[in-house]
Amino acid sequence: MTPDPAPRPSAATIGVLLGSVVVAAYTGIRMPSRWTATLQTVSLQDGFHRRFLVGTLLRPIAQPTGYAYGLFVAVSFVVLAALVAVLVRVAVTTRIPARRLLIVAFLLLPTGGYLFHEVGYFDQLLYLMFFGSLWLLGRGRAVAAAAMLALAVTVHEIAVLTVLPLFFLAALRASPLRRAVLAVMPAALVGGVILVASAAVDGAGNRLGRRLTDTGFPLRPDALELFGRTQRDSWRLYSPSDVLLFLLPLFVIVVGAVFALARTNARRSRRSAVPIVVWIAAAGAPVVLAAAGWDRERWAFLLIANFCVVVWFLLAEHPPEVGHSSHLVLVAALLLTAHVPLTYFDGYAPRALTADDISDFAERAASGSFTDTPPR
Repeated sequence: MTPDPAPRPSAATIGVLLGSVVVAAYTGIRMPSRWTATLQTVSLQDGFHRRFLVGTLLRPIAQPTGYAYGLFVAVSFVVLAALVAVLVRVAVTTRIPARRLLIVAFLLLPTGGYLFHEVGYFDQLLYLMFFGSLWLLGRGRAVAAAAMLALAVTVHEIAVLTVLPLFFLAALRASPLRRAVLAVMPAALVGGVILVASAAVDGAGNRLGRRLTDTGFPLRPDALELFGRTQRDSWRLYSPSDVLLFLLPLFVIVVGAVFALARTNARRSRRSAVPIVVWIAAAGAPVVLAAAGWDRERWAFLLIANFCVVVWFLLAEHPPEVGHSSHLVLVAALLLTAHVPLTYFDGYAPRALTADDISDFAERAASGSFTDTPPR
């Protein structure tokens, strides 16, 4: 999602964009949860083989500070702020108005509030690293871009089903198939090794849990229990088919919209186009996460996020004129995604734009209770 050279946008345009950020933040922002903070402590030094990059990098700071919760809060908000800054920057600098509207829509739809509510989750760092890899790829630094995506897999293995397909799509748009495959190969190999190897050495979770408890860290023991379960064990705790059925209508919307947009672009452009199946796969890959865990609303959010990135690319292939049927398809698809309930974690709910909710939020912010450590 690299910015396009463009004339300076109007003050009204910037105002609408920043207003969308404010509304999204108000709707969903909260303090990072104990779950996300606990996962950010996981490191290679402690014997973990998955989701270890953040904890490994933070360990030299976390240990001397006694694993202060504030450290992980700060890191979480820095990542969120950087991700939002990228979205704002590309929206301001794009020369395609439909792209700017796409970002505004993403922020004002339930996805915007969910983005802020997800603060601390590794998903945000994955997409931030993906945007960094696009920046590198656009400057001819394919090896560095591939290395960044390989590192993203060590942040969280779901990178294989979220940002990796998007990166392959971006690489294929910029280079021949062989080079695109080589670009994603390091991340694919790292992902394969991580998924085949054990999640952690025996007892790693218990040892880290005891050490965190001794420091007074707000531990979520069940977050560390993840590393002691096999995928088969996880399937005993939920129904993958039920999660898939929840995602299926959204998946159909995404696939249908991408097919229509990509087919229209292919008909209108004489250039050698990316195969439609690649566009669809990049947008729809997160649906496979139904087999990975029970966070169905989170998977729905990631499905919509991938869809929006794919649409961003499609709008550059052959920008449709205002009023073109492609715009109608896109608007209809985005409005339909709003009918998918993105239920928040831990009993939280989206804040409404009503006087009562705004007053309550202002009171919590003024009293300082907003920054209290979440109970979960």
